[in-house]
Amino acid sequence: MTCMMVIGMIMSVNQDGGEAANAPEAVASDTTLWHYISSSGVVGVVLLVLSVCAVALVIMQMYAFRRVKLAPPEIVDGISRLIRDGDWDSAMMSCRAPENDCYLARIFASAINRCGKSSFGMFEMRKALEDAAQRETEKLYRQTDLIGLIAALGPMLGLLGTVFGMIGAFGSISELEGAARSRELASFMAMALVNTAQGLAVAIPCTAAFSLFRRRIEKIVSEVAELCEDMIAAASASAKTTASPRPVPRPPAVGIAPPRT
Repeated sequence: MTCMMVIGMIMSVNQDGGEAANAPEAVASDTTLWHYISSSGVVGVVLLVLSVCAVALVIMQMYAFRRVKLAPPEIVDGISRLIRDGDWDSAMMSCRAPENDCYLARIFASAINRCGKSSFGMFEMRKALEDAAQRETEKLYRQTDLIGLIAALGPMLGLLGTVFGMIGAFGSISELEGAARSRELASFMAMALVNTAQGLAVAIPCTAAFSLFRRRIEKIVSEVAELCEDMIAAASASAKTTASPRPVPRPPAVGIAPPRT
């Protein structure tokens, strides 16, 4: 009988200890990601909105910064054929057509327009293409500036939320006592750390995306530059082949008077 009582006491102690050990686990399992975000305050909500905007920008620029969008093959073939034929007016109209609007078409439209106004004519085509490509490339780079801005703002906003949390933590130490002070202190410290984590979570992917998009733009621009060079070379070769040879005038002889009749 005594042994049964001892065994019963041991089992009851084990059950109580097990429940006490599982209690923090149960509390921890109730804490979700949204609970952490909602406890981060106004700054956390701003960081959440910025993260949604960053995701939307990344998706849009992944779609926009592609070779098939910046230099579609059908537009390249059409402009190249018109340039080889020497039909610059039709090439200009094709580049300015709204359905053909792309990086390559804008470059050639600007270059042909400049050559048409220049006294050098089409001999200035290569320089005009370089200047137009530089302007259009700067526009592509500016499209990534918003992601770079979000990457820069993320850590600063996270630091701002951390400062707010530390201010609240020191205020709870000076104003409260006992269990209430510990609870408020833990709440504000959690707010500070969550804001820091949110700021880093926004900044790190945005910084990586900003760098990768810049690299992609550089690669596509170099490919389009080689393509423009090939198009101009083909147009020059075609012009030399179809042009009729002109007699080269000989310079007059110096020091010899013409015979008199």
